[in-house]
Amino acid sequence: MVNNTDITFTNKGITLLEKGLKSNLHNKKRNWLSTLALEAETAINSLPHMEREYFRNKVAEKLEQLKQHDRNVKITARSQHNTIKQIITKIQNNKATVISADKGNTIVILPTQQYQPKIHNFITNNSFQIAKTNPTKTYQNQVRKTINNSTRLIKPEHRWKYVNLNPTEPTIRGLIKLHTKGQPIRPIVNWQHAPPYKLAKLLTEKLQQLASLPYAYNIKNTSQLIKELKQTPPTPTSAFASLDITNMYSNIPTEEKNTYFTIF
Repeated sequence: MVNNTDITFTNKGITLLEKGLKSNLHNKKRNWLSTLALEAETAINSLPHMEREYFRNKVAEKLEQLKQHDRNVKITARSQHNTIKQIITKIQNNKATVISADKGNTIVILPTQQYQPKIHNFITNNSFQIAKTNPTKTYQNQVRKTINNSTRLIKPEHRWKYVNLNPTEPTIRGLIKLHTKGQPIRPIVNWQHAPPYKLAKLLTEKLQQLASLPYAYNIKNTSQLIKELKQTPPTPTSAFASLDITNMYSNIPTEEKNTYFTIF
């Protein structure tokens, strides 16, 4: 957890925050044990009569263990819920924002007035153009027209699957690059509700099937990198370099890209 504010948290609060945003609290339904017992009894009734009593005793023992464990977990969960409420109140009162770092499971807490300019600077410094009107409806009509004109890729009875009903414009949020000077953002854009999302997903699947390119000059993940390095013993003159590409996709020339796709 990285705290870039003046907010102070209790030890319990720090412990919870350090678990990251993916951590889950105990949140089982109130009658989950009773439901489990009924399901177990239903299963036992399908067994031969001579075996039922034995398994009922076994289930009863296990249910008692779960009951004792659940009692202890509930006490802990109640304390954690109270701690979370205190954290939320402090963050709201101090007008702060909680976001993820771009690497790992680290939480970053910073003033909202610092976070919003980071988003604005990213948009300003990367040649984005401000639209005079919301183009979502226009894009939706274009996507529908494209799908309806498809004669080979999409069957008529399946066209509805690739239309995003009630589409909205994409939204952007930023992950903080803690190890970069000035701690800029790594943009994460949610396209799930945009007009072409489902169609783009279909095209991605088709391209992967028709043009399966080998990973000759890139890697899938850190595990593959470690495996490749183990198979390439270093020499006394070896050097390991890590290069960073800034805004690779937004710098791809649009016209040339369309030409390549047409040729393909």
